[in-house]
Amino acid sequence: MGFLDSLNISPELKSMLGEISTAAAPVILSEVMGNGSQGGLTAVVNKLEQAGFGNQVKSWIGTGQNIPITSEELQQALGNEKVKELAARFNIPIDQVGPILAQLLPSAVDHASPGGTLPHTA
Repeated sequence: MGFLDSLNISPELKSMLGEISTAAAPVILSEVMGNGSQGGLTAVVNKLEQAGFGNQVKSWIGTGQNIPITSEELQQALGNEKVKELAARFNIPIDQVGPILAQLLPSAVDHASPGGTLPHTA
């Protein structure tokens, strides 16, 4: 079972993304979640909360159902420049970055916050 399988990526998204984008998805997710230069999981959670998406983020961290977020909402929260940078850096079309993150980020945050709390090292 691969990383994307553990996050329950939909077959529709896999089909839309193709091999190159699907291979880049875990790296893009890792970059956004703070494993790159973003400051950690806590930083991305704070950024989303400050952009007005606190209810979604709380549902991802909590133990209940994850409230979805749209690609447009993520682009708003992260900023157009960050989305353009990710697309250029991973050589994928800009219009695929949002759907990748909208599909994967809620599950990734949920997996990173077992028991409904963020780890202290996030």
